[in-house]
Amino acid sequence: MGGLSIFFGILLTAMPARAQSQAAAGQDFEGLFARALELQQAGDLLGAIDTYKSALLILPDRADALSNLGAAYVRLGNYEDGIKQYEAALKIDPANATVRLNLGLAYYKSARAREAIPQLKRVLSSDSGAKAAYLVLADCYLQTGQDEEVVSLLRSREALFGNDLAYAYLLGTALLHTNKVDDGQKYIDRIFGAGESAEGHLLTGIALLAQRDYPSAKTELERALKINPRLPTAHSLYGRALLALGQQSDGERALRRELELNVNDFEANLQLGNIRKGEQKFADASRYLERATTIRPNDLTARKLLATLRLQTGRTEEAVQMFEAIIKEAPDLVDAHVQLATGYNRLKRTDDAKRERAIIDRLNKEAQAKQPGTE
Repeated sequence: MGGLSIFFGILLTAMPARAQSQAAAGQDFEGLFARALELQQAGDLLGAIDTYKSALLILPDRADALSNLGAAYVRLGNYEDGIKQYEAALKIDPANATVRLNLGLAYYKSARAREAIPQLKRVLSSDSGAKAAYLVLADCYLQTGQDEEVVSLLRSREALFGNDLAYAYLLGTALLHTNKVDDGQKYIDRIFGAGESAEGHLLTGIALLAQRDYPSAKTELERALKINPRLPTAHSLYGRALLALGQQSDGERALRRELELNVNDFEANLQLGNIRKGEQKFADASRYLERATTIRPNDLTARKLLATLRLQTGRTEEAVQMFEAIIKEAPDLVDAHVQLATGYNRLKRTDDAKRERAIIDRLNKEAQAKQPGTE
């Protein structure tokens, strides 16, 4: 034994100073990491954050420490710093599905659904049984107006979810948004079958809005909000029903309440932007409509409203570019051609304006020819 001790002693003595330093650093890191984990599990998040930071000063490329630090930030509601740590961890360990799911959830919880989507899709590409990822991805699609994507994602996976009410709510909502009322009714019934719920009343309200039965929709949405005043999109849809019934001030109040809960609600931003535009409160209108087009960049209604606002406020070049893009995607939109002709006239692009007027005349004649009784 004495010989072995001497032998290892010689090895240690002969070890380069840099290697000795690295070994000591590793021991120091592990001690700090273990202490940070204890603090995190005990609920001392601030202490855990400070300790993880100290550990990462020693070994900055430890993905587990970066991920745990990100989780601590997210628990505190500091999503931006949490996202930064998760992203740093994934640069080191890009195949880690757990960290990627946490990154997607951090984006989702911070109302950045569009950024959550690619992360969640990558999680599901490596783990097709990740039920939570399916549901969060479906809700991200709903928030960004991609209802067909929700149906495609969830409809074929009913066996995976069984009687899960969150699954029924998300798929039912998407079906109702795409006017598949009979299919959506099956999921409404399933939710009500489990007892009265805010989600069930919300789904019924969506179906009634699609049928333009605004008084009944208002009643259902009131019931939903009575059960759960913080139910996502409920205030927004309630505001839409109130506006349709001519109850302007109450409708606006509901829309603003939705934005207090989720600043990135598309419907609330769109409706308030349109209202402020009509009131010629252009700065407010621009803020709401810009947010709406960021949430759903392909939505033609939001884009047309924002382009019209740009025309109203003298930003003619920008408006023209926006309308040109719109009619490229939807060439039969007469009102977009009218606005584009106006923009061309203001820019003294006479030939372009003349061409647009000819298109407007043609589209109007085609529409008249389709009217009943027209030969």
